[in-house]
Amino acid sequence: MPPLQEYRRKRNFQVTPEPSASGAKSGKERRFVIQKHDASRLHYDFRLELGRTLISWAVPKGLPLKHGEKHLAVHVEDHPLSYFDFEGTIPQGEYGGGTVQVWDQGTWTPQSTTPARELKDGKLHFTLKGGKLSGEWYLVQLHGGENWLIIRAGGDHPKLTKKVENASALTGRTLTEIARDKPPAANAKTAAAKKAGTKAKAAGKSRPAVKTKTESASGPDPEKQPSTRLAPEDIKFIEPMKARLVDSAPEGEWAYEVKFDGFRALACKRGPAVLLLSRTNHDLTSDFPEVAAAVSRLKVENAVIDGEITALDPKGVSSFQLLQAYELGQEKPPLFYYVFDLLERDGKSLRQEPLEERKKQLESLLPEKPGAIRFSATLGHDADALLKMAGRHGLEGLIGKRAGSGYEAGRRSGTWIKLKLVKEQEFVIGGYTDPEGSRAHFGALLLGVQENGGLRYVGKVGTGFNASLLADLHRRMSRLGRESCPFENLPETSAGRYGAGLTAAAMKRCHWLKPSLVGQVRFSEWTRDGRLRQPVFLGLRKDKPATSVVREIPVTSAE
Repeated sequence: MPPLQEYRRKRNFQVTPEPSASGAKSGKERRFVIQKHDASRLHYDFRLELGRTLISWAVPKGLPLKHGEKHLAVHVEDHPLSYFDFEGTIPQGEYGGGTVQVWDQGTWTPQSTTPARELKDGKLHFTLKGGKLSGEWYLVQLHGGENWLIIRAGGDHPKLTKKVENASALTGRTLTEIARDKPPAANAKTAAAKKAGTKAKAAGKSRPAVKTKTESASGPDPEKQPSTRLAPEDIKFIEPMKARLVDSAPEGEWAYEVKFDGFRALACKRGPAVLLLSRTNHDLTSDFPEVAAAVSRLKVENAVIDGEITALDPKGVSSFQLLQAYELGQEKPPLFYYVFDLLERDGKSLRQEPLEERKKQLESLLPEKPGAIRFSATLGHDADALLKMAGRHGLEGLIGKRAGSGYEAGRRSGTWIKLKLVKEQEFVIGGYTDPEGSRAHFGALLLGVQENGGLRYVGKVGTGFNASLLADLHRRMSRLGRESCPFENLPETSAGRYGAGLTAAAMKRCHWLKPSLVGQVRFSEWTRDGRLRQPVFLGLRKDKPATSVVREIPVTSAE
């Protein structure tokens, strides 16, 4: 398709004040513009000058400002360079009808010498220098389609004042003033906009912070997308049911499913609005916008669904390490929401209904063609045979559910069980050691579990990290430093059976942390003195508080 053909096709230039595809030329520097667009729903249009056009995305929530934060960006048709300064009102009934404000302008610099090729491959790392925004971001394409993620790559951006947020970078006018066709002030660039430019220069030097709650949308045209503005306070949180670790399959009638290695998530749907919640009631919606978009399209008005968000490796096996890489913007693995229970449907609680009925109703809600949402079906009832099959396919294990049982919110009653083929669980990160050799940032993480009201040291893990993960973890840990050791059983008088202990001399070289970060670790066995053998770090967990991390000890089927 010739450049800008789609732009021209969608517009009647006898009616709309938008510029035609002529009248502007490229300059020496690549420019960018962010336009605030109050159409059928308020969103932002992000445009990068590349070649002789403005490559464009609709960003429902604007560019993310917190380190690591992700927002949905929907790729739309290219716009002409003359659109760079367009500010005005598109008549209702025309494509994109509504008021447009030039929210920010400036120049951008790609972090590679071939940005066009980078975009074609689905990932672009770039720096903005604007009046309001400055710093680094990534654009990452999702599954080769029109949906992308825009990710804040540098430190936190300074918060904009309300006055700066509302003012046009071009004329100083608010959206309301533009809609009323109020003339710009004599000095178009307001004091607020100038102040924003000063703040923007310091954005890359700001201290990073953890992700904040945001919202997402779905579909290729944000003006036709359903709203996804649903806050945690809008619903009554139902704590997910828990499974008890057992050493062998119990007697009785049990139905077995795949045990996934991802993030447990409740999907709450109210009309077109969706909220994804972790098992600790943390908002995951902005982290997984493609999952939220898929839930919003389900043919049910109101529902609460239980499932697990997973990243699949090339063999189709869920991988927590891949999920961690996705969150860091390093990988683009296929993401799927495997759903296995239906707690509410159109205002009616189903928790007292038998397991089989809940799964039947859940399956009836799903589209015939599988997409981001997949049904976690019952595999069968023979645990021994299914475990052998799971082992051949490299699965973590099985989840067993007692036939005919109800959903016991927040309980670990034993009605649900887990049979593991590999040893893997969460641990609290209480400190780290200095790096050695060519490694940067840190050497090993010091791990612990809660026991008798205190934190007990269980060993250290020094494998499973790549350069990006080392940097990200070190950045997070730098904000959690403390003077004293958080582990109650340190120092030790010996190095331990497998050299995992810490003597008083070794502790002088450690850096201690407030025990709030939780990591997922795979290991070969527990030693006799309660240490981890051959641990491998898989990633950080955001869905489990440090205060609830204990050593998982399988009970016998009789217990």
